[in-house]
Amino acid sequence: MYLTKEEERALSGEYGAALQKAYEILVALGEVMDAERLVPIKSAQIAGVSYKNIGDAGLELLNDFASMGAKVKALSTLNPAGMDLERWREMGIEEKFARKQLEIIQAFRRMGVRTTCTCTPYLIGNKPEFGSHVAWSESSAVAFANSILGARTNREGGISALAAAVAGKTPLMGFHLPENRAPKIEVQVKVVVDSVMKASLLGYVVGELSSGEVPLVKGRICASIECLKAFSAAAATSGGLALFHIEGVTAEALKRKKITTTHKERVQVDEEEIRQCLERLSARGEVDLVAIGCPHCTLEEILELARALKGRRVRRDCRFWVFTSREVYSKAAEKGYVKIIEEAGGMVFSDTCMVVAPLDSLGIKRVATNSAKAAHYVPSTIGAEAVLTETTSCIEMALG
Repeated sequence: MYLTKEEERALSGEYGAALQKAYEILVALGEVMDAERLVPIKSAQIAGVSYKNIGDAGLELLNDFASMGAKVKALSTLNPAGMDLERWREMGIEEKFARKQLEIIQAFRRMGVRTTCTCTPYLIGNKPEFGSHVAWSESSAVAFANSILGARTNREGGISALAAAVAGKTPLMGFHLPENRAPKIEVQVKVVVDSVMKASLLGYVVGELSSGEVPLVKGRICASIECLKAFSAAAATSGGLALFHIEGVTAEALKRKKITTTHKERVQVDEEEIRQCLERLSARGEVDLVAIGCPHCTLEEILELARALKGRRVRRDCRFWVFTSREVYSKAAEKGYVKIIEEAGGMVFSDTCMVVAPLDSLGIKRVATNSAKAAHYVPSTIGAEAVLTETTSCIEMALG
């Protein structure tokens, strides 16, 4: 892989141990993937934040990197942590866990990372322009950045995204190259997708059908940011998709007058595929937790929940938890939406979500959600069954 003289000096350690370590990681990745060179990035989204996921080994690595003097050179935001950084006691988080989690956050702060703790950085200021190179981790954010925004990123791991942030560069490979972004399979959608839950289910099915190839999706699909982030999260969950195109909706499909697949493979999604997917992901029965916000809620979604809950009351034997970024939380609190939800017996948490928080110790048996991603992960992360349903049905289950 070609390196400039400046990059060679950094790799040799001339500019310090931290930058040397970052370049060692990036060059190793680039050489394995036959990258021609490094390319400057506009931003990074860094995963590997929850203490539940990275443990003491991850904490030690971050502290070591920070102690070397590592500082990010590009706008860098952070994925969700394992708890609300301020209201962790109200979540039932143990103090030992909280101490470790706060230490992780402090390590990132020392490196200059914005500790946003959200999987929707595009809602809080990290919104790259069309065609810009970025280094993002977190599967749903990667799919959204590539597909909806038209930025260019591979599906980075937490460490490679951090290394790219410190170096300000990433290997020019994978989805950074235009020839790898063309769709390879066409998906004809024969159902009307007009809600977040349906968009989430469709994303999950498309992910499965695409078998890792970039799909071109055609059909009547809701183009709201809420539906598109739900689709992105589910497609990334079931099929590991980092990029998809939706005709007339996503960035590159809109930029080009006509976008076509490079192969002739076509598949179809109808009501039966959607129904079967729902049956696979969803259990039945009374729930003891309703969890909305995977990916994190927009302000509009929190308003919708507040309107539905105003003047009503969540039943005592059920938790109603909403997850969002701290920035969106602040706006929702200012407008009175948080107060309405919490007066009804719900809770609005920031910085975390039901997938990365250590909720397995709370004795939760069954979780209702409108997110196919959450329904996929809840059995393994919480040890509970998932009930996947529309947002309105989630609310009614909580109210009893």
